[in-house]
Amino acid sequence: TGSGQQSVTGVEASDDANSYWRIRGKSDGSCQRGTPVKCGQAVRLTHVNTGKNLHTHHFPSPLSNNQEVSAFGDDGEGDDLDIWIVQCSGTYWEREDAVRFKHVGTEVFLSITGEQYGHPIRGQREVHGMPTANHHNYWKAMEGVFIKPSMDPAKHDEL
Repeated sequence: TGSGQQSVTGVEASDDANSYWRIRGKSDGSCQRGTPVKCGQAVRLTHVNTGKNLHTHHFPSPLSNNQEVSAFGDDGEGDDLDIWIVQCSGTYWEREDAVRFKHVGTEVFLSITGEQYGHPIRGQREVHGMPTANHHNYWKAMEGVFIKPSMDPAKHDEL
């Protein structure tokens, strides 16, 4: 059921190699590697293994009947329904922060509540969009490569 696009699921293991997502700027290239992500910044999340973007649209999700979240596009190129706003409490998304992702086009929050699939992806949980902010929409980076911003060359004090 739904859109027929690739499902996005969640697992409890934080080191699952199929759970890695790359944070990218909007298609205008507004996010350079090593630049801190600002709270309120628009981003795309691209699945490392497939190159598809985290995407949502007005289709009901198959298990919870919330809004379907899927993986869409090719090689990181998709459409305007791949854009999410990072919601966090400070100025920047810090490594240890739990954040929310609010979808720009449909205004739902990226969520996971516990509904589990059967065959063929037994035990994986449905990721979906919910219209309200609640405890089901907090996300935290558990693994990954964090690039420290480079120093301002004007303040460099080595020879």
